[in-house]
Amino acid sequence: MFDISFLEIMIISVVALIVVGPERLPQVARTLGHLFARCRGYVYSIKTDIHNEIRMEELTKMHASVQESAQSIEDSFRQEIDELKSTANIASLDKSSTAVKTEAKSPEDPPISSPPPQQKSETSEPLQNTTDKDQK
Repeated sequence: MFDISFLEIMIISVVALIVVGPERLPQVARTLGHLFARCRGYVYSIKTDIHNEIRMEELTKMHASVQESAQSIEDSFRQEIDELKSTANIASLDKSSTAVKTEAKSPEDPPISSPPPQQKSETSEPLQNTTDKDQK
């Protein structure tokens, strides 16, 4: 963190010993150690918070892109489904119109309500039931 050599640390220690005195030096060193540890803790906390904010921003961007992709996929699926439904509707309409045209074109099928045609005999006599002749 700081570029302090051993010689510089010795000079600071000697000056502190002279200024503070030998009786209070351990207590001052302990207090400075605690303050230095708190300062490092604060710096670490700030670094962590900044890192978390950056990560959260990245995750928010990623979430937005995933939502956009999902919406795009959903829209394309809905469009395909609509096209399939319209194709199915057209096919069913074509099928029903073809069936109607087929019914109109087939004169071979006699109408259901008309009776079957009767055959005429070569003679002008009406046909008689043969069972009546046998009985007489």
